[in-house]
Amino acid sequence: MFNVNKKNPSDLFRIEKYQYPMLPLRDVVVFPNMVVPLFVGRDRSIKALEYAMANDKEIFLSAQKDAKVDNPTKKDIYPFGTLGSVLQLLRLPDGTVKALIEGRQRAKIEVYLDNNEFFMVHIKKLSPEYQLNLESKALMRAAIDGFEEYAKLNEKIGNDLVSTVSTIEDPSRLADTIAAHLTLKVQDKQELLETEDVNRRLEKLYEKLRSEIDILKLENRLKKRVKRQMEKTQKDYYLNEQMRAIQKEMGAKDDFKAELDEVERRIKKKRLSKEAHGKVWQEFRKLKMMSPMSAEATVVRNYIDWILSLPWYERTREKMDIAEAEAILEEDHYGLRKPKERILEYLAVQSLTKKIKGPILCLVGPPGVGKTSLAKSVARATGRNFVRLSLGGVRDEAEIRGHRRTYIGALPGKIIQYLRKAKSNNPVFCLDEVDKMSTDFRGDPSAALLEVLDPEQNFAFNDHYLDLDYDLSQILFITTANTLYSIPAPLQDRMEIIRLPGYTELEKLNIAKQFLVKKQIEQNGLSPENIMFSDQAILAIIRNYTKEAGVRNLEREISSICRKVAKEVVKRGRDTKIKIGATSIHRYLGVPKFRFGKTEQEDQIGVTTGLAWTDVGGELLQTEAAIMPGKGNLVLTGKLGEVMQESAQAALSYVRSRARQLRLPDKFYEKIDIHIHVPEGAIPKDGPSAGIALATSIVSAVTRKPVNRNIAMTGEITLRGRVLPIGGLKEKILAAHRGDVLKVIIPMENKKDIEEIPKKILKKIEIILVEHMDQVLKEALIFEEGEKLFASEEECEPFCIETGKEEPKPPAPEVTAH
Repeated sequence: MFNVNKKNPSDLFRIEKYQYPMLPLRDVVVFPNMVVPLFVGRDRSIKALEYAMANDKEIFLSAQKDAKVDNPTKKDIYPFGTLGSVLQLLRLPDGTVKALIEGRQRAKIEVYLDNNEFFMVHIKKLSPEYQLNLESKALMRAAIDGFEEYAKLNEKIGNDLVSTVSTIEDPSRLADTIAAHLTLKVQDKQELLETEDVNRRLEKLYEKLRSEIDILKLENRLKKRVKRQMEKTQKDYYLNEQMRAIQKEMGAKDDFKAELDEVERRIKKKRLSKEAHGKVWQEFRKLKMMSPMSAEATVVRNYIDWILSLPWYERTREKMDIAEAEAILEEDHYGLRKPKERILEYLAVQSLTKKIKGPILCLVGPPGVGKTSLAKSVARATGRNFVRLSLGGVRDEAEIRGHRRTYIGALPGKIIQYLRKAKSNNPVFCLDEVDKMSTDFRGDPSAALLEVLDPEQNFAFNDHYLDLDYDLSQILFITTANTLYSIPAPLQDRMEIIRLPGYTELEKLNIAKQFLVKKQIEQNGLSPENIMFSDQAILAIIRNYTKEAGVRNLEREISSICRKVAKEVVKRGRDTKIKIGATSIHRYLGVPKFRFGKTEQEDQIGVTTGLAWTDVGGELLQTEAAIMPGKGNLVLTGKLGEVMQESAQAALSYVRSRARQLRLPDKFYEKIDIHIHVPEGAIPKDGPSAGIALATSIVSAVTRKPVNRNIAMTGEITLRGRVLPIGGLKEKILAAHRGDVLKVIIPMENKKDIEEIPKKILKKIEIILVEHMDQVLKEALIFEEGEKLFASEEECEPFCIETGKEEPKPPAPEVTAH
């Protein structure tokens, strides 16, 4: 027994030497005054417990330095430990033993005794004796406060334990109790166990306690942060993982893994551009790390599918046989010489160079002339796939370029979507109704088309969804439109404009005989033996029941006749034969819808036949003028546009400036009103090309000279009477031909456009070229024999020279209403 050194009481221990069985512990450090349950499975440890139970129930407990060692030696065991008492020993069915042991006091191994069955050691019991001082009290208080704070952060520490700890007055017992309930490593707990100085032990305990408090605070902050960030998708992830685990336990197939394997196989097999190859592998690696049911995984999977489904390098082999292509074009369409020539030119150049970029053609013409069907025929002639995208009503730029992937439900633009449908990188791509696009706050789709239809840019077209460069340069783009004025100029500049005018009567007749009649006979379940159309019947339909530049209404009327014939065939039998002639058309189609063959019944004063151009082709435009007593007013009716009203003003100014030459008083207009009317008043009309027709009607009305009903005219007039060129000449000449007009007056500057008019039409219509309005009047007005319209210089001189004498009053003009 040691004596107490009063100068340093905390360092004094009473040491006793004893021998006891020893139990090595894994991952456990037992402190004095601590009761722990231990599960023992090693034979030597079980024998040590049995030996202790057979004697005084005391056993020495010491921790292993390495818990993984199954058969520890002296070097694997810490020398300091705790002498304990076995309170209960229970054998379990699996051969292990559960022991309830209470730690008594610290001890240190002095010597390992010889024993083959279990560890037997000679120990020194360490019993510290101390006196409380201010440092000890301060350390105890700090330790208790720290443990209370630790208990608030650690849910495993109950309030009862905190209350118990706060009542302990023994500093050594306080340190051991707190240390036993801290979640420290074995090395840290062993360090506290081996510290014999109580104050030093309290200091170390407080340091480790503060460290644990800081760690718990950080853990709690992280838990709260993660909890705030936890969203439904994350919860779904955990639930889906559990479902996958359950399915796996039940033997269900891991569909997602199989799907990933299939995607990986497709990626390896697909030929992609360098940029697309890197992007798709990057997205695939992200996909493998995601939950299969998460929203983001669906987005990534769709993106990969779009990349893999596009025809990056898949191309159809083009037909280079020009003769075969020409035969196909002629077989599918009658006429349309210019577009057919352009396609054959492209094939010829392609067969020579094999590097030419796809042309961008714009077919412009009225409805029903075969623009869209011609694009299909081009695809068949060149051996390419065909896709058609209608742009009518498109007002969102994203329809062309696609949406960015950040948006829910994002998709590529229509260009990329239809390329996937085409399954080749060089199809014939028809952009139908390109003039029907509109603009709103979502952007201008026509601006997005600038890149698509520019051969210098479309080799690297970037869709917002894919965010990859895609080569469109091999595509043969064909756009269709009814008019050009609604297409922005920059977009027109990127396309090669090919105009498709309206069909002539002869062309319509041939189209009906070669295509429309056969098609409708087949669609209505008839056979060629059941029904036969004569040429005169088809011409009667064209003249009396349709009024169009194309052939859509003609096909509808033929279909209507076929349906009625089908009804008769069903009643009479399959052997019924019906011949449709010009006289029987009335029985099937009813009263004629349009008047054909005559402009006017007779030559009339103030009535002129003009020519107009509309979206559906050319039209005859009757222009009427009447004079009546008044105050010099010009009245315009017929829903005329601003340009046409200004043309009427210019025409009147020309007539006033030529009054003396026309043998009219200088102030003839002051006592009359002139009323100009263009029939079909519900239809808006505009444009300058009716100028000479308006002037002719005014001159006819004021001079009382009738206008030749067999003459039609078109041209813009100036104040000096010059006749300026106009547009749409071919359509206007065709309209004149349909109206049985014999002569057409046109501006001299439109002479170059006569080449576009079919020769068969020119044989039936006389074209009169004029430069001045005087020439128009000489051709259009009807004079009596020997009569001249314009006065000679001698005749008009008295009116030209100011003599100061009162001019003779002209006879009052006769008022005529038409």
